[in-house]
Amino acid sequence: MTDSTPSQSKDPNFNGLRVSALESRRRDEFARLIERFGGVASVSPSMRELPIDKNKEAVDFAYRIMTGEVGLVIFLTGVGFKHFLSTVEKHVDRQRLLNSLSDIITIARGPKPVAAMREVGLQPSYRAAEPNTWREVLQLIDQSIPISNVTIGLQEYGVTNHSLIAGLEARGARVMSVKVYQWDFPEDTKPLCENIASICQGGQDVLMFTSAHQAVNLLRMAEQMGCEAQLRSSLDRMVVASIGPTTSEMLHHLNLPVDVEASPNKMGHLVQQASEKSHRILKAKRFTASVLPSSVGGAAKDKLHRLGESLAQSPFMKACYRQASDVTPVWLMRQAGRYMAEYRAVREKVSFLDLCKNPSLCAEVMVTAVEKLGVDAAIIFSDLLPILEPMGFHLEFTKGDGPVIHNPIRQAKDIDRVISLDSMEPLSFVTQTVEQTRKALPAHIPVIGFSGSPFTLASYMIEGGSSRNFVHTKALMYNDPIAWNVLMDKLVHSIALYLNSQIVAGAQVVQLFDSWAGCLSTGDYRSYILPHMQRLLESIIPNVPVINFATGNPMLLPSLRGDARTVVGVDWRISLDVAWDMVGPDRAVQGNLDPTVLFAGIDTIRGHAKQVLDLAAGRAGHIFNLGHGILPGTPVEHVIALVDMVHEMSDRRKD
Repeated sequence: MTDSTPSQSKDPNFNGLRVSALESRRRDEFARLIERFGGVASVSPSMRELPIDKNKEAVDFAYRIMTGEVGLVIFLTGVGFKHFLSTVEKHVDRQRLLNSLSDIITIARGPKPVAAMREVGLQPSYRAAEPNTWREVLQLIDQSIPISNVTIGLQEYGVTNHSLIAGLEARGARVMSVKVYQWDFPEDTKPLCENIASICQGGQDVLMFTSAHQAVNLLRMAEQMGCEAQLRSSLDRMVVASIGPTTSEMLHHLNLPVDVEASPNKMGHLVQQASEKSHRILKAKRFTASVLPSSVGGAAKDKLHRLGESLAQSPFMKACYRQASDVTPVWLMRQAGRYMAEYRAVREKVSFLDLCKNPSLCAEVMVTAVEKLGVDAAIIFSDLLPILEPMGFHLEFTKGDGPVIHNPIRQAKDIDRVISLDSMEPLSFVTQTVEQTRKALPAHIPVIGFSGSPFTLASYMIEGGSSRNFVHTKALMYNDPIAWNVLMDKLVHSIALYLNSQIVAGAQVVQLFDSWAGCLSTGDYRSYILPHMQRLLESIIPNVPVINFATGNPMLLPSLRGDARTVVGVDWRISLDVAWDMVGPDRAVQGNLDPTVLFAGIDTIRGHAKQVLDLAAGRAGHIFNLGHGILPGTPVEHVIALVDMVHEMSDRRKD
């Protein structure tokens, strides 16, 4: 392929999955690429570019450039630039127009408009950085080009980018948009109709988009066919792959799922990455249909994880999706715990493990904590380790010593007796806890499910409890990577089932706790843990936010980014602004007050909480939390005060 197709692995990864695509120009080439990676290709052209005849707007636009009225021009596509020249050259002097363009500031959104401009001897003044979305255009302007009171010419590409226009106008510019071509259906629409019909009938497993407007034409044709609702329902059970951020943005705008986004945004990488991930994603997306009772109708299943109005307005859920909200949401790890009198009263009656296995009591202690503290989310009351019992381990919580595994893994051959979790029946108390907690809470409070991460659970399995140096765990990891990978595979499979079951039971978000990952170097984490974490995230029901929290080593933060729905948990060992820079601005973050601050006076607590909020700088996507759980003995009135402080200091309605 001409776009630097990556080398194919030895075995095709699609393994017979039925793969649809909507590529027009390179239809045959794209189909062959899908087949090279083991897919059954169904590629149907979905659009053709039509110049707008007698385009008076484009001609007027050209005259305004030549007369100096336009001070900056943004070219969004290469084909748009070419159509612009061909449209106006019958009405204006071509060379004079090119000279005028060379005299003013020009911005190319990506490599294609750069190439088109160079063909006619023009060099753009600026080029937006990858991934070449409208956000990078605005970022470039903020960094380099003052545009207040400047008239900006914007060449559109078939659909108006309202976000870009609003961003330019907010910076004081006057925007003159011009459409130089439009997208129509292909002359022969039969292949597209057949492809849509196959998708609606469940005949396809993967759908790949290589441009944003393919999605528009897909829905337009489905509407004409009278099957748009059926198409949307079918896509909820398929893998939807996007070539890059611009296309993903359009899919989100049209309320279509995005399960894979290519990086870099090239066709070859799109096919390769979709082939590697599709089987796991399909399994996760179709999980609900396999576990929900047959009495639940298809429409109900499709709507199961779509947020209701109350939850959609939740500050916590908005932060997970990096949306702005009126206040910074706050919840606290171990918000139901020994520091609270109500919890201690319950514990006087039952052991910790018995409490974890009693859904009614678990729901009671968490709902009590939510009501008392006024937090914005509730994590189910449970523990990291009950999942280990059905996997073949004898677990005991001993007074003063914490959890003990009486039959730990000591040799590689012991991994053979580890049972991969294939049923939630022995852990039904966990899903019942989710259900009862969800039922007992107000509709606007989200429920968070959780699990230990693969490394932390493996460490308990191998060490037999907590550890200072993790000698046994690292010895197995270093000395027998094959055995280590077998253990990780069993854990990834089991944790995915565990978390997906919690989501089906009513959790809107899930959190992964990697309590011991801080003992690893960044190199070891990337080599021995990260590939398994990536597979785990791909195995969790898509579009459900996952909080990925690993404590102890801030240098691991860039490796915790996960996929687009990941929220990265940050402990207190690093400044929040530095942590967010390490994670990247395209991810939400959670954290990161030192839990011991809650033992200080109220004024000190307020000062430290304000510092965290100031470092977050009001950016969408910040969830206030501690850098770890609330410690025993913490004054409960200090915890209540902290929650109130965060809400009061972050209230943007008063601005």
